[in-house]
Amino acid sequence: MLLYDLTSTYFEIDAAALPEGDKRRHGYSRDRRSDCPQVVIALVVTPEGLPLAYEVLAGNTADNQTLRQFLAKIERLYGKARRVWVMDRGIPTETVLAEMRQSDPPVHYLVGTPKGRLTRLEKLLLDKPWQEARKGVQVKLLAQDGEFYVFAESADRVLKERAMRRRQLKWLWRRLHELAAIKSTREQLLMKLGAARAKAPVGWRLIDVTVEQAAASFTFALNRSKLRKLRRREGRYLLRTNLTESDPATLWQYYIQLVAVEEAFKNLKADLAIRPVFHQQEQRIEAHIFIAFLAYCLYVTLQRRLHALAPGLTARSALEKFVAVQMIDVHLPTTDGRELVLTRYTQPEPELQLLINQLRFQLPPQPPPRIAAANQTNQQLP
Repeated sequence: MLLYDLTSTYFEIDAAALPEGDKRRHGYSRDRRSDCPQVVIALVVTPEGLPLAYEVLAGNTADNQTLRQFLAKIERLYGKARRVWVMDRGIPTETVLAEMRQSDPPVHYLVGTPKGRLTRLEKLLLDKPWQEARKGVQVKLLAQDGEFYVFAESADRVLKERAMRRRQLKWLWRRLHELAAIKSTREQLLMKLGAARAKAPVGWRLIDVTVEQAAASFTFALNRSKLRKLRRREGRYLLRTNLTESDPATLWQYYIQLVAVEEAFKNLKADLAIRPVFHQQEQRIEAHIFIAFLAYCLYVTLQRRLHALAPGLTARSALEKFVAVQMIDVHLPTTDGRELVLTRYTQPEPELQLLINQLRFQLPPQPPPRIAAANQTNQQLP
């Protein structure tokens, strides 16, 4: 099973100064920095979070243009095998999904779907029985046109989405009343309405706003039909797959593991500090991301070792403890003008030594001393 997702990282530079063909381009920013050029990073990991491959793409690359080349790359690196690709909606196109079904052997997928497809299948799903995937999560399974559709409802997600919708709707309703009482020009009114729409997009879809053609005034009303429809769908989402697995709870568990990729991107951007990137040349930018990728590989390896040998500790907390171990050079001048150099690492405190022992690590011996003479290379003492 392979989990596939994309993220982006931005650069606070002038895009007009970039050379032709540079990968730093304006595009859809997941960091909400559409004013900055960016590169897109595609990542493939296992359900355990272990990374298999990554790719640095141009910043204006659309998500649905990336999957085909990654299918070929993984097959080229690891050969043909029975693989299941788990992705968010927006990554595969219908053409690529058809190619995956028709390949030999078939390439399996499990992918989220737009809510428009849920509208078309809603009546067919009504008669299907619910199954409990875990406490608070129910799923249904529907076979359709050689694929299976998994309809999931999460109680926690219902509460979360409902709270977000209520908060936005309450704020927007109050803001519209404020704007209706303010005297302003029509242009100013339109700008303020646009700002309100950008701040509360979910609430805006539930209110019908009508602006007068020749006056700085508007009317608004709650669209109760849309509200009822949205309430029915809060906390519910639809998955599609060409797997023959008939247990919808199992398919839902596969999809939930996609959070491993999201956790990988979170670690790259936070704990491993992939940003800021100060390099100017493209090859150095890619080298910077490569080092971050290697660091993530070690990070996940440490996390898995901690899980087995020191449960309860995260990789981040373990690294914070290891920061106490430092390497220093002690320079001792001699009476004949030479210098004795002792390279030493600090001895770990008892708490850290306990962690080292628990992880079955062994610190290397202290390096031998070196002696330096004027205009001569350092030499190790026997």
